[in-house]
Amino acid sequence: MLRSRTRKLSALFMAAAALLGLTGAATGVAQAKPQPQAKPQTQSKPQTQSKPQTQTAPQAAETPNPVIFVHGYNADPGVWGSLRADFRASGYTDAELFSWGYDTDRSVNETLSGRFAAYVAEVRAQTGADRVDIVAHSFGSLVTRWYIKHGGGAGTVDDWVSLAGPNHGTTTAWLCALWSQACRDMTPGSYVQDRLAEGDETPGTVSYATFWSNCDEVINPDDSVPLTGATNIASGCLEHNDFLFDATVSQGVRDFVR
Repeated sequence: MLRSRTRKLSALFMAAAALLGLTGAATGVAQAKPQPQAKPQTQSKPQTQSKPQTQTAPQAAETPNPVIFVHGYNADPGVWGSLRADFRASGYTDAELFSWGYDTDRSVNETLSGRFAAYVAEVRAQTGADRVDIVAHSFGSLVTRWYIKHGGGAGTVDDWVSLAGPNHGTTTAWLCALWSQACRDMTPGSYVQDRLAEGDETPGTVSYATFWSNCDEVINPDDSVPLTGATNIASGCLEHNDFLFDATVSQGVRDFVR
């Protein structure tokens, strides 16, 4: 009987142990480990707005010097029609282009240089410019050179251009020297020629350029045109008045005074 009770107690103990073990296992399976909470994401700093780029103000186009065209012997301001049109096409206005007319039989040094000086003063007063550019054809080269060298113009002229100018005289001027003082001034060895040639042929801070041709029927010899200290440009086989209309010469003149 004692053994019977012992067996019953043993069975009850084993049943309780088994129950407790199964319960623990079930409990361990049922309780999942808590997942660690993700750290709250740090809000990214607002991006710094880039500074607005400073816009560079467009530079104002530089105002060119007024250009004064000076015709040659026995001519008038109308000869500059083609070259003036080219200058306008390059951006110049009529208010920046001037053509001086004068009596071409007058003396370079006694009359014309002084009259030209007065005209330059008028142009500067009208435009407010400190300096002017000069483009001269033929005899006009002597008048304007005298103004620069002996007439006080070295400080008022920026660029000077001579187209087929008799800068050292031309023998063809003897054909009209009998009745024209201007022609006498153009002859080799004249007072005007000697005074212009003495010392520095291209004085002051003025930029000088000459355009010449070996086919010029008026300028004899051909090398009378170039000056020491100037930019001397051989323009091919052009006759004397072709310089007023030639496209290559026109471009060269505009490039030089710019």
